[in-house]
Amino acid sequence: MNASATLLPAVVRPSVEDRHWLSSDHCASPVLDLLDTLGWALVDTPEANVHAMSPDGRVYVGWLPEDPTAWKRNIVWQIRVQPTDGDAWVQEFGLHTPSEGVAGFIAALVAHSSR
Repeated sequence: MNASATLLPAVVRPSVEDRHWLSSDHCASPVLDLLDTLGWALVDTPEANVHAMSPDGRVYVGWLPEDPTAWKRNIVWQIRVQPTDGDAWVQEFGLHTPSEGVAGFIAALVAHSSR
């Protein structure tokens, strides 16, 4: 199959400067700012962990930088979902996962939650 160059999508090559977020800076702000904007309940602990719950109570997000149990499993983000119908599931992200990637995952999850 031959395709004209005008029919092919343009190749986008972001510069290295545009990809600074690919290296985690261990900052939770992209996720916590998103959750705050969405109206989720946020609770900080004295240990610097943050727990968030969706308004409907079916999705939990934990930022667990000081949780010994999480560290033993090499994670800092935990997302737990309890669907209306179906089994609960968990997604965890490690220390080196950029928070922007976690925020993107949550944004996609929330965008599809109304379907």
